[in-house]
Amino acid sequence: MAKLDDVVSFCTARSRLEEICDFPGAVNGLQVANPGRVTKIGAAVDGGLVPFQMAVAAKVDFLIVHHGIFWTPPQPVTGPVHEKLSVLMRGKCALYSCHLPLDAHPEIGNNALLARALALKPVRTFLPYEATDIGTIVASRLSRAVLRKRLGALFPQVTAMEFGSEKPGEIALLTGSGMSAIPHLRAAGVDTFVTGELKQAAFNTAQEERLNLYCCGHYATETFGVKALAAEAAAAFGLPWVFLETGCPL
Repeated sequence: MAKLDDVVSFCTARSRLEEICDFPGAVNGLQVANPGRVTKIGAAVDGGLVPFQMAVAAKVDFLIVHHGIFWTPPQPVTGPVHEKLSVLMRGKCALYSCHLPLDAHPEIGNNALLARALALKPVRTFLPYEATDIGTIVASRLSRAVLRKRLGALFPQVTAMEFGSEKPGEIALLTGSGMSAIPHLRAAGVDTFVTGELKQAAFNTAQEERLNLYCCGHYATETFGVKALAAEAAAAFGLPWVFLETGCPL
């Protein structure tokens, strides 16, 4: 067993949460408290009713999520919001959210871990948000076919739009939603981009600007960071941990 405050402090320091600005209303950190103790850590991508039900059923009392429950604008605690908060509170399960800090982190961030899973080495970053680069650029000697094969081994569904280099020397990575990165790819010196999801207009841009775009799922590309943070916190306090797979196909 560990104290809630100690586990929170560990996660905050390890994720560099206080150093990295997030979108307005994200409220990173402890979003819902419990009575003050932690016996089992859980990790999930989303702060939703079903992940909360799964956490309580698995006897998790400290749940780390990438997408928390507070955003702009704030929502009244009624209906589905009340229901999912009630599940956490009845189950005495604390909720800890870590969004952009867990994308940008150079060791346990989603982008860094995706690079490692692809056996590619990060060389620089791009796409600044409030003085912190959120995206990662890796060196590559892979052909598009080999890159597509490696992505297919990692993710259940990969959509490839290949109009750029046959063998790109560098590849940009940005897990989750990647539309904000599209206008910055050429300026960053890359024509190949791996992300989670894109809007329909990205296909036209890929053709017109001769880009390689690979969409691998918003959810699927953002499982890495929460798993890593949960595993490290569990090891630090001698606790068990579990990843709660919800099967989101998007």
